[in-house]
Amino acid sequence: MIYTVTFNPAIDYIVSMEELKQGTVNRTDSEQVLPGGKGINVSIVLKNLGHDNTALGFLAGFTGETIDTMLRSHGCTTDFIKVNNGMSRINVKIKSNLETEINGTGPDIGDDHIKQLYRRLDNLKAGDILVLAGSIPKTINNSIYMDIMEYLMEKDIKIVVDATRELLVNVLKYKPFMVKPNNHELGEIFGVKLKDKEEVKKYGLRLKEMGAVNVLVSMAGEGAVLIDEEGNVHESHAPKGKLVNSVGAGDSMVAGFIAGYLESGSYDKAFKMGVATGSASAFSKYLATRAEVEELLKSM
Repeated sequence: MIYTVTFNPAIDYIVSMEELKQGTVNRTDSEQVLPGGKGINVSIVLKNLGHDNTALGFLAGFTGETIDTMLRSHGCTTDFIKVNNGMSRINVKIKSNLETEINGTGPDIGDDHIKQLYRRLDNLKAGDILVLAGSIPKTINNSIYMDIMEYLMEKDIKIVVDATRELLVNVLKYKPFMVKPNNHELGEIFGVKLKDKEEVKKYGLRLKEMGAVNVLVSMAGEGAVLIDEEGNVHESHAPKGKLVNSVGAGDSMVAGFIAGYLESGSYDKAFKMGVATGSASAFSKYLATRAEVEELLKSM
């Protein structure tokens, strides 16, 4: 079984308008209301690719109920922890002459809620896959990803981590099955600006030396790089297509890699599936479907 954890899910309210004018009433040209959060995106894309999974995390208030309903409408299994104080976030994303985002705070998550999450993690078995993805709210200790990995060390679970800076670096000593920074995040970890794939490979190898089993680095329109368990380096250009929406493309790459690995046991095929899935989401209004991914795979 595959599990995803999203610590701070959201409703993404996406609006488009020709120009955002401050201090007056603005009218939208179009609107979308979508469930948001990196782990949630991974869950939806995995289900679109035909892989059942369970979405874990924390929800609160009427917004939390809506997020849960939207996920279930996509066919996802959910087992969220209900938080009494506050409400799940609404993130407003305004697409106009300048893109603007207003992100909510989220509910107050206490120690008891964290204990409930650990009780759910107790159900994981050897061979399961756990995806820890995204940022964490201020009410949670930033060691939480590391703490979870330490807690599950003896269970032979493949853990995938898609996070930034300390959240990612702190888990490396526990040998995560895969980490997926993008090229900018990889550069931030080492305090450098990466200019090309050769530099991405160099610093990706350093992450592997620090403990990651597989390192997958997304590079938006420039493709991706994978340094696999055996130290082999895989490179790919991004498939050709029109960028429609980059939100969720990196999460889709994670889902595609997992699906490809489960279906083939091959890192090369998993990598190509990841790249195709990330690109399919970038070329779509929402998240990739199986048909869209398979169409792109024909050109790779």
